[in-house]
Amino acid sequence: MFEIMQKNVEKMTINYSPNFNSKKRDKKKIKYLIFHYTGMKTDKLAIKKLTNPNSNVSCHFYITSSGKLIQMVPELYTAWHAGKSYWNKDKSLNSTSLGIEISNPGHEHGYKKFNKKQIKSLIKISKYLIKKYNINKKNILGHSDIAPLRKIDPGEKFPWKFLYTKKIGIWHKVNFKKLKISKSQIFEPGLKKFIYYLKKIGYRTKYSNSYELKKIIKIFQMRFRPELVDGKLDIECYEIAKSLNNLK
Repeated sequence: MFEIMQKNVEKMTINYSPNFNSKKRDKKKIKYLIFHYTGMKTDKLAIKKLTNPNSNVSCHFYITSSGKLIQMVPELYTAWHAGKSYWNKDKSLNSTSLGIEISNPGHEHGYKKFNKKQIKSLIKISKYLIKKYNINKKNILGHSDIAPLRKIDPGEKFPWKFLYTKKIGIWHKVNFKKLKISKSQIFEPGLKKFIYYLKKIGYRTKYSNSYELKKIIKIFQMRFRPELVDGKLDIECYEIAKSLNNLK
């Protein structure tokens, strides 16, 4: 299986970005896989930005709107894709992660569903990297997960649940039909415990005001309950966070 995946990855093209750290890193240091959307109107604009030495941004792999895979930074070099980030007490995740950018105009330019060709390509490269670097399923994340107060990509249309069925990432086991309380009912008494659950999952949970708290809840909803993203803590969100804490 690994050989088959490797052959598929070898079909990718190369368009190297100058935006990476020159010091080679140890293979064992790589523990995270981070997904992004480009937030740019076209592939041309996105690739131009990711290869511009003045932009200070890059990624290891880029998936075009047609599903084509492009390598921009060799895997053992640190690409500049995560920025100020945090997960499970780790900070500045660039040095310990691999970044995949997926072409999508994003919320500012007409956010849309990721197409089948893109997801097919994403599954192939992700499985290859997960196997090669022994990446834990809990460390497969979106940019918004590691920077919830700054980023919202890959957003609520990213198919996390489907990827989970392909053994990429995690998902909860909450049966919404069995919940006795409506999802629209605010669950303020559970806030302290909910924040505790988020911290245990890996999220940075520090917030200074109600606006920042709402943003953190929205990011969690985008990832694990994309059908309703309103920034309000309800029983569904609480039970999802609780369920994720019981994952092995």
